[in-house]
Amino acid sequence: MNEDKTIWWDDGLFMIDQTKLPVNFEIINIKSIRDLVGAIKSLKIRGAPALGAAGAYGIALAASLSKNNNVYELQQELEIVGDTIKVARPTAVNLSWGVDRILKVAMNAETAEEIKEATMRAAFDIAEEDIRINKALSRYGAKLLENGDNILTHCNAGRLACVGWGTALGVVRSAIESGKKIHVYACETRPLNQGSRLTAWELIQDDIPVTLICESSSGSLMRKGLINKVIVGADRITKNAVFNKIGTYNHAILAKAHMIPFYVAAPLSSFDLQHEEAAIEVEERDASELCIIGDVRLAPEGIDVYNPAFDATPIELVTALITERGIFRPPLTPAI
Repeated sequence: MNEDKTIWWDDGLFMIDQTKLPVNFEIINIKSIRDLVGAIKSLKIRGAPALGAAGAYGIALAASLSKNNNVYELQQELEIVGDTIKVARPTAVNLSWGVDRILKVAMNAETAEEIKEATMRAAFDIAEEDIRINKALSRYGAKLLENGDNILTHCNAGRLACVGWGTALGVVRSAIESGKKIHVYACETRPLNQGSRLTAWELIQDDIPVTLICESSSGSLMRKGLINKVIVGADRITKNAVFNKIGTYNHAILAKAHMIPFYVAAPLSSFDLQHEEAAIEVEERDASELCIIGDVRLAPEGIDVYNPAFDATPIELVTALITERGIFRPPLTPAI
């Protein structure tokens, strides 16, 4: 077991089941592509960087399980598997990025055995690279935080959303490591409560001061002067928008109204500068997520439900983008 990572390979693919937190810490063994796709769709694993690693390991897993010794046929098989994994969650660009990066390795191999060895090695490299990238961007981001800051964050952009360390929460961790005192306001993040279940759990595990709030109270706290910076992660960054958990746009509007910096911390693998907001499919989740908690029904049977997983925040509302290559301020230019 590797408790400091969210997903890893150890004679098999393992991951933390994030649907069981904060009550139970459980590890699951992914034995098939069907298992992996199910885990992605059900949010047992989630978060853009973690999905990138999941996509990479998925191709490596498929190669290791295949009985096909014909290199061309195995490559075709992996392409089909890749398409299956990609559509599991269409909005987060890292999932496709991880799949495509490993498929490229497979396409350059000359034998079936080489495909199996090279894809596994490359998937492991992506996972290890993720932690290095997160720590690099966190060092840049920590310079934007001051001693005594009260930070608002939405959803979960910590180590559970990555292979390790985290993006938005990684910035907080690095600032605290440098000796700064930082307090976090964590939005519960309805309807699946990734903030209360995951972000709050992570921060308590690390003894980082955290206060849980419902997201609708963020404006009131800003008006009272209790929040002075906002940091979130991103599932995809296009030319003109940041896609993140639904509700992020509200916080960006409120931050602008109260003249509070609004930061986005994300690796460059989350950038999709070939597209604009209008071209991106926003995943819609099942109505049950809004209508039912456990065995308790919260809404009448048959009610019409709109449950998008993400929203788009216009890039002009973002104060700065924190990446492993430094801090970029909108508008985005080809230089990035």
